[in-house]
Amino acid sequence: MADQIQKMVTGLPDLADVTGVWAVADGRAAQGDAAFAADLGIALARTYGTGGQMWQYRSVFDHLLRLLATTAGPENVTQALRLISSGEVNNRKLDRYAASLLASSHKATDLAAAFTGRASEELRACLVHELVLRGVFVEDTPGIAGWATSPHWSHHPLGWLPLTLSDVEGNADLPSYSIRGSSHSMPYGPSESRELAVIADARVPSAKETTTQAAASAIGRAVANWAEESNGRIEARVFGLAEPLDAESVPTALLTLGLECLRGAGRKAPLSVAVRPPAQAWRVLFAAASTGGAYNSGSYGAYGRLAAWQSLAALAGSPEGSTVAEVEAHVRDCVWHGYGADTKWFEQEAWDIGLAALSSGRRRLAVLAATDTD
Repeated sequence: MADQIQKMVTGLPDLADVTGVWAVADGRAAQGDAAFAADLGIALARTYGTGGQMWQYRSVFDHLLRLLATTAGPENVTQALRLISSGEVNNRKLDRYAASLLASSHKATDLAAAFTGRASEELRACLVHELVLRGVFVEDTPGIAGWATSPHWSHHPLGWLPLTLSDVEGNADLPSYSIRGSSHSMPYGPSESRELAVIADARVPSAKETTTQAAASAIGRAVANWAEESNGRIEARVFGLAEPLDAESVPTALLTLGLECLRGAGRKAPLSVAVRPPAQAWRVLFAAASTGGAYNSGSYGAYGRLAAWQSLAALAGSPEGSTVAEVEAHVRDCVWHGYGADTKWFEQEAWDIGLAALSSGRRRLAVLAATDTD
């Protein structure tokens, strides 16, 4: 087997088509030899490096990881973990991706091997929250509960998140993986909530922008990957209102704030606004963070969950240092709106987001707009 693997590794750069390599690995796995795929992946990483740009390497390595991580059975979990955790392969970005693959395709009891054997803390932390997103009660799962409830990882960024889903995040759009690829829904379309018309003669209180760089960054956390890794644009702003604003007047108020995303909106580019429940706002933010924009794959489930809550907290005006439960209370006190317009700022493709949060005192209005294109 070692000779066959070495021959495949050496000849990889000369291949114009790598499906033959895929087929060999698939055949060995079908015969119960999952270790072959892990051995080949480790050998490839040792030779070409996990950061290698050679397309043949990237294609074959991803196929091997998907083969092990999406094929049910404890032995496939064991070999997937061996591949991911090998010294030649291990890195944080791969851990996030692998955790999403594994949680989507394996029983939580089989994944307990990651918490009792060799695996990075990053992979374990991501697995915990990938499982939580899929409704697994990790605190009751043998092999996982001990690590998940231990205070030793409280310093980890994901340690801020609760180990159970709240009502606000109970409808996460999670990807479906296979050996050949993946698919996911994109909840950026029109809201099912009732439409609100812009009242031309409505009087709205004057507004003063209070946006800070920190606030803009926090509000845009869920869509930051669109701008950093794709072609996205983001507008995140906060306004203080001189008087309480009626929720019904939010559409009119949006047109008075000088938003770049709504420049030109009005008669020639009608503004569409709809009230949305907090759960819909979270769902949109989670999808943007976890699955990414036009040219990237996002942060996957665990960090997508974190980014969605961070954006939601900033939009709602939750104080820094709040717990998720405290953030949720602030979120529920807000009136949420989704909005959009056929302006030049929005790309009018598959990736357009407009969210506005009116605080409980009706004196603060925070907005987030994002757009991306392929």
